[in-house]
Amino acid sequence: MPDTLAPRAIIGVMTPAMNSVVQPELELLRPVGVTNQMQRFRLGGSHISDDLAEEAEKLTDVKPAALAICLTTDAGPDGVAKLAACSDMLTARLGIPVFNASVALQNALQAVGACRVAVLTPFNAEVNRVVRINIENGGFEAVAVRGTEAASLEAICETPLARIRDLVHELAAFNCDAIAQVGTALPLVGLIEELERETGKTIIACNAAVYWQTLRAAGIRDAVPGYGHLLNEV
Repeated sequence: MPDTLAPRAIIGVMTPAMNSVVQPELELLRPVGVTNQMQRFRLGGSHISDDLAEEAEKLTDVKPAALAICLTTDAGPDGVAKLAACSDMLTARLGIPVFNASVALQNALQAVGACRVAVLTPFNAEVNRVVRINIENGGFEAVAVRGTEAASLEAICETPLARIRDLVHELAAFNCDAIAQVGTALPLVGLIEELERETGKTIIACNAAVYWQTLRAAGIRDAVPGYGHLLNEV
C-alpha cells in the first residue's frame, strides 16, 4: 500500500548538519502527494563526508523513490566530479537513484539551453576562481562569478536577502543566458520568481535544481508555480 501522506512518492533528502536552508526551501517546492524525508550528515573527511553513506542507509528505511544530496562541491578542485562519484557509489549501494546539487545544477542549465552563465556563490574571490573552473569544466562559459563572502559555513545561512538580490542584479547585467547559484545554504529559492521577473534572466538555484531532477526521476512531473522557469516549465 502507498504511504498515507505520500501516495505519489517519498523523496529522501540529505543535507549537511549545519544547513538550515535546505529543508524549508524544499518544502516550498513539494508537490501534493509527495513528502520530503530528511537526514543530516557531517561535512569533512577524505570522501566529502565520513558518515554520508551510513546516514543515507538510515533514510532508506522510509523507502524513498529517489534521494537528493543537497550539497554543492564546486568550491573544491574537481569537486563536482568527486561528488558525482559519491552519488554513483550510493546509487549502487542503496539501489535507488541518488542525485546531488552540483551535477543537478549543470543538468538544469543544459535543460534550459544555457551556455553563457553568471554564477552566484557564498564564497570569496579566491574560492570563486575554483568555482569558475568547475562550471567551465561542465561545458559552460562562466561570464562572471560573484560571492557574498560569508565568513563561515554557518554564516551562509544568515545571508541577508537584500545582499542576494543586489548580487543577482549585478550578475544580470552581464551578457548571460542564465544565473546559476552554488551553495545550498544560501537562501535563494524564495526569490527566484521575483528576480526572474525583474532581471529577465532564468535563475537556476542549486536546491531547486536537485529537487527538480529528483522529482523527475521519481516520475513526478508537476509544474511548481511561483518558483521560476525550471520547476514550472521544464
